[in-house]
Amino acid sequence: MSTQVTPKKKNRLATLAVRAGQPRKDALDAVTTPIACTATYAFGSSAELRDHFEGRITRHEYGRYGNPTVRAAEEKLAALDGGQDAALFGSGMAAITTALFALLQKGDHVVLTGDGYRRTRAFVTQVLARFGVESTIVGAGDARAIGEAIGDKTRIVLTESPTNPYLRVVDLAALLQAKRLHPRVKILIDATFATPVNQRPLEQGADLVLHSCTKYLGGHNDLLAGVVVGDGALVSLVREARDVLGGVLDPHAAYLLLRGLKTLPLRVERQNTTGLAIARWLEAQPEVERVYYPGLTSHPDHAVAVRSMTGFGGVVSFVLRADLDLTARALDACELATIAPSLGGVETLIEQPAIMSYYGLTSEERAALGIRDGLVRLAVGVEDADDIREDLERVLRVVSDDSNTKSKSSDTTKKAAREVVSHGN
Repeated sequence: MSTQVTPKKKNRLATLAVRAGQPRKDALDAVTTPIACTATYAFGSSAELRDHFEGRITRHEYGRYGNPTVRAAEEKLAALDGGQDAALFGSGMAAITTALFALLQKGDHVVLTGDGYRRTRAFVTQVLARFGVESTIVGAGDARAIGEAIGDKTRIVLTESPTNPYLRVVDLAALLQAKRLHPRVKILIDATFATPVNQRPLEQGADLVLHSCTKYLGGHNDLLAGVVVGDGALVSLVREARDVLGGVLDPHAAYLLLRGLKTLPLRVERQNTTGLAIARWLEAQPEVERVYYPGLTSHPDHAVAVRSMTGFGGVVSFVLRADLDLTARALDACELATIAPSLGGVETLIEQPAIMSYYGLTSEERAALGIRDGLVRLAVGVEDADDIREDLERVLRVVSDDSNTKSKSSDTTKKAAREVVSHGN
C-alpha cells in the first residue's frame, strides 16, 4: 500500500517575513539569528579546504564572500519577493551600480525612466557612459515610449515603480510585450517604494528586483543596505561582481534588517492606510495645487496601480500654492514630521526636494527635471493618522496666512490708489 506525501504548504507573506531564512534550530538555540561578527572562517584541515574549493562542501570562507547573518537575511528577502536568490549590499546604490556593472559591457544600451532617483540617473548617464554604455531616458508612465526606446543593443530596462517623487507606476504587462521582441533584454525594477507587500514584479515577469533596504525593509531609519533579488543565474553574476567590488553588508546591519523585516507587513499596511487617508485629505485643501498618489483617481497611473498593486504605499507627494521660500517656511512649522531625506521608517519624514536633493540647481534647471519649487514629499510613519494630519494643518496654515496677508496688502494698495485718484478729482 503506497502512501501519498502531501507537499509542504507555502507560507504566506506575513509568516515568511518572520520565519523565512531562519532555520528551526539555530546557533546557541537562539530564537533570533545571531550576529556572526567575524571577517574570516577557519578550516579544520587542508582536506576540508580542498573540498570547499572543489565544490564538495559549501561553507563560508572570507567575510567579503559571505556571512551567516547576511545569508539569513538574503534568504528571507528572496522568499518575500518570490525570487530564486538574493544578494545583499552595503547600500541601495551599491546594489544598483554593482548589478549594472555585472550585466553590461561596452556597446550595450540601457533604457532608463526619468522620474527617479537622481543618483541612479547620474550613474547611468555619466559613469556608465565613460565605459561605452549608451542610454535613453523616457517617461516612466509611457509604456509605448519605453518599448520604442528598446533596440538591438538594449540589454537592460531599468525603472522604479512607483517612481520618486511623482509615484509613477510602470505598466509591466505592456513592458513585457515589448521585451518579447528583444529576448536578450532584462527588466530591472527598483521596487523600494512598493516593497514586496504592495507589488511583486518578479511574479509579473521582471528579471530582477532591487530595493534600498534602508527604507521600508529595514523600517527604522537605522541602517544602510541594498538588495538584488530574482533569477538565480543573474543574482549569481551580481554576487560575483560584489565579491570583486567589495560592496558587502556588515553583519550588524544584516541583524537589524532581519529584525525590521519581521514587522514589514504590519508597518506597510499601516502606512498604506495612512498614506491614502492623507492623500485624500490633502487633495481637498485649497492651499494644495496637486497631490500625487497612486491610490487617487486623479493620478495618471491609478488604473495601472489598481491592477498591479495591493496597496499604494506611504509616500505622498504634493505641490503647495507657494514659492520656494514660502514652502520652506511652511515645512518649518511641522512639530511631528521631521525634515529629513529618506522614507519608509516608523517616523514620519517630510522634505522639499528643491532644497534637499536638488539644492545645487537653479529654479529653471529643477523645472526642466520636473521638480517644482512648491513640491513636498511626505513619507508617513506609523504614528496616528490624525496627528499627522494635524501637523500638516500647521504647514497649510502658513501658506494660507501668507496668502491672506498678500491679499490684504493688495486691497490696501488698491484702496490707497482709489483715494489718490478721488482726491485728485
